Amino acid sequence: MEYRKLGKTGLDISLIGLGTMTWGKQNTQAEGFEQMDYALEQGINFFDTAEMYAIPPTAETYGTTETIIGHWFKARGHRQKVILASKMTGPGLPWIRGGSLITQETIRQAVEGSLSRLQTDYIDLYQLHWPNRGSYHFGKTWHFAPNFNPKSEEDNFLEVLNTLQELIKEGKIRHIGLSNETAWGTSKWLQLAEKHDLPRMASIQNEYSLLCRNFEPDLAEIALSEQCGLLAWSPLCRGILSGKYLHGARPEGARLSIETRPEHRVGEQTDLATQKYIDLAHHHDLDPCQMALAFVNSRPFVSSTLIGATTMEQLRSNIDSISIKLPDEVLKGIAAIRREHPMPY
Repeated sequence: MEYRKLGKTGLDISLIGLGTMTWGKQNTQAEGFEQMDYALEQGINFFDTAEMYAIPPTAETYGTTETIIGHWFKARGHRQKVILASKMTGPGLPWIRGGSLITQETIRQAVEGSLSRLQTDYIDLYQLHWPNRGSYHFGKTWHFAPNFNPKSEEDNFLEVLNTLQELIKEGKIRHIGLSNETAWGTSKWLQLAEKHDLPRMASIQNEYSLLCRNFEPDLAEIALSEQCGLLAWSPLCRGILSGKYLHGARPEGARLSIETRPEHRVGEQTDLATQKYIDLAHHHDLDPCQMALAFVNSRPFVSSTLIGATTMEQLRSNIDSISIKLPDEVLKGIAAIRREHPMPY
């Protein structure tokens, strides 16, 4: 396994990180245990979860993934071997604190709930799942129009940072991070932390894959220059890059087959780009999923590539991508396909 620094924290996290959101919906607790056991054996020390998991999010599945991880910690006694990341839900889900904003009060409620479910005294990396003001993520790329009061947002940022500082001093969290943020938001969080001597965001967890490269170039520049690296979620674009959803296919039990929310990633352009990436992989005798993961692994601004799997076969293959270094011919092919299909969705 390869390891990279988590921001300026001094922590070394595995370049392949274990995503967990299927546990409690697509995967049972026993399957989650098996995945964690295997991942740890393979040198993966970075596990990522969130209070809203399992996915698709519902009131019934809220918190079940964290609960499964907590049971594993209790059963295995491996808490010290894992750098654990979790996330606090942003506004909008009525079954989570009434859909309220991220504030001093709701942060404390969220942290205490996660600690209880995870059966641990601390969370290594505590992230804000999405910003109060909204962003272009989750299918809003084409119509997102920023409309907020910068002064009010800054005041909230300071309230949040001061609250997180208190929780760090109490030993309940160690470090903090962002998720589904923008260049403005990331820069502002970092600026305010430096100006007021408050905790610094160590990472930003955004969507990134061959089909979704919105992180480049502006956020990538920030990630590198400010040592606030990307934790890449959905590096296989919800499994789309495997080809299993081509031409409208919906395999039984697969993510898009059980998704209850509209899926903005599917469509003609996505199919065209996916097929070209698959053809490129086959031309070079590569597994398409491993090629896609190896590409994300190779990006210098990535701190960890967060994989997810519903079967052990998928998990093993995804982890094995760490040993693949893409030759120049493949990288040139990827660049050519991107020029033809820069934003498929």
